[in-house]
Amino acid sequence: MKQQVIRMERKYVKVNSDFDSTGYMQPRTITWEDGRVFIIEAVKDFRPAGAHHDSPTCDCYTVVVKGETKYLYFEKSIKNHASRFGRWYVECPQKN
Repeated sequence: MKQQVIRMERKYVKVNSDFDSTGYMQPRTITWEDGRVFIIEAVKDFRPAGAHHDSPTCDCYTVVVKGETKYLYFEKSIKNHASRFGRWYVECPQKN
């Protein structure tokens, strides 16, 4: 029996974040493309996203939303633009 492979796609989202005095970025809310806002209840972990992501400048935040552990990614901009530091995304199963 073949195991079904679930393909994931990136969904870029708006994230409101705070920065502390050391420069640490703390995501607070995620706004979905349809306007729904999800409060990030906790940040459990932060680390480089790893080799499975195509950007060497991508970080992964393990967050808690509605009591469930989720992964939120921050893709840093490679080019130096004063007003564009990077963007956030989540991974969702692709719709067939």
